[in-house]
Amino acid sequence: MKFGTSGLRGLVEDLEGRATSLYTGAFARHLLETGAAGPGSPVLVGRDFRASSPGIAATVIGALRRAGLAPLDCGAIPTPALALYGLKLGAASLMVTGSHIPDDRNGIKFYRPDGEIDKQDEARITAIAAELDGGGGAIELAPGVAPDRSAEAAALFAARNAALLPEGALAGLRVGVYQHSTVARDLLVQVLEAYGADTVALGRSGHFIPVDTEAVPADTVALLKGWAGEHRLDAIVSADGDGDRPLVTDETGEPLRGDLLGLIAARFLGAGVVVTPVTSNSGIEAAGDFQVLRTRVGSPFVIAGMLEALQTGQEGQTGQAADAASTPGGVMGFEANGGLLTGSAFAVAGGRLDPLPTRDSFLPVLAALFLAAREKTPLSQIAAGFRLPFTAADRLENFPVEASARLMAHLRASDDNLAAFLAPIAAVAGKSDIDGLRVTLADGRIVHLRPSGNAPEMRCYVEAQNQLTAKKLLRQGLEL
Repeated sequence: MKFGTSGLRGLVEDLEGRATSLYTGAFARHLLETGAAGPGSPVLVGRDFRASSPGIAATVIGALRRAGLAPLDCGAIPTPALALYGLKLGAASLMVTGSHIPDDRNGIKFYRPDGEIDKQDEARITAIAAELDGGGGAIELAPGVAPDRSAEAAALFAARNAALLPEGALAGLRVGVYQHSTVARDLLVQVLEAYGADTVALGRSGHFIPVDTEAVPADTVALLKGWAGEHRLDAIVSADGDGDRPLVTDETGEPLRGDLLGLIAARFLGAGVVVTPVTSNSGIEAAGDFQVLRTRVGSPFVIAGMLEALQTGQEGQTGQAADAASTPGGVMGFEANGGLLTGSAFAVAGGRLDPLPTRDSFLPVLAALFLAAREKTPLSQIAAGFRLPFTAADRLENFPVEASARLMAHLRASDDNLAAFLAPIAAVAGKSDIDGLRVTLADGRIVHLRPSGNAPEMRCYVEAQNQLTAKKLLRQGLEL
């Protein structure tokens, strides 16, 4: 078991039972040692719709109770909803989810009462887990039950989203909701219909379907395009398994890039500082009146960047409100997958939007649909109007971690190794090693190679002057 870019991840057969109890117990002890919780303090537990998630959540509840804490069961709920409820109660929380990775894998996301754990927390939890393991001795695994707080947590998140836009803001839009197995599926319909949108439920599934919003597979795109034409939709929206990464398509069913959704949300909020990883589009800096801070990939790094901006007083130095509902300034972040985080408060139609420093899929979905409704312009035209460099991303699945480590070590060993590797594509003009290898080619195109932090996958991100060239470059990069 190890922590990746967002939480603890591993094969279900490795996570179930012993590992779950160990890491939950380690997290509980860490909370007690740091004073983030005391004996009898409430701790929230949520989960996604994976087949293994209810059992893992029950083991989590049992381990928390044995540690002297008071677990509360929030059921199947979006991760941002669980985090928001935790912030309101001042309670730590655990979300059992593998996000977008296949059903044979799962994970646990950990939250302190003030938000996501950071890399230092991860290191300490890992050390305590190793100590508790004690050479393979007996670990109590009995599952537990806890009071149900799912309705309260969902209602709080629904109320937050009901305050984002003016009343009836989405009237006239016909929006498909690709429900598959995301825990956000019913709340998405509820929120969209409350704003006056006409919704069409699509593809609801009783078994788990992994949806990676950062690299939507061709068969899923074909499905989306078919629905868009069949139902004459203005957009299709969805989210990943735990509802913290958005998926939005235009009226043709073509998915919009997550970093474009983040950019639209930044303008909607009137952000002064935007924190985003190096994998986000290189055109972000020139696309708005805000300061951009680049980080490594993963929500802990984006959160650290937001905290740095807040601590150094950078918020409010730049930024001009793009919408009447927003005020200039404020710190927010987003990832290339579209997940949006707010580090400071913003003014919205319903008043004050409090910070939620964890990935959220709802705000970027609503910001994009609101822009289309307000401008009375198809999302395809809105996307083209930003004139960002064309990007594409995909990954090789079941790519052994050892193989990706050897490859990256070889490419980093010398410029000659890197040049020889990319020679079939083009000459190398420059490189960045912030997270993976982001290489600028002699003709200005960009290839970014990065092993996944969550699964045995090798990811490739590219930028080029047009969509056809970007897709060709992506194919070449993955083939190499």
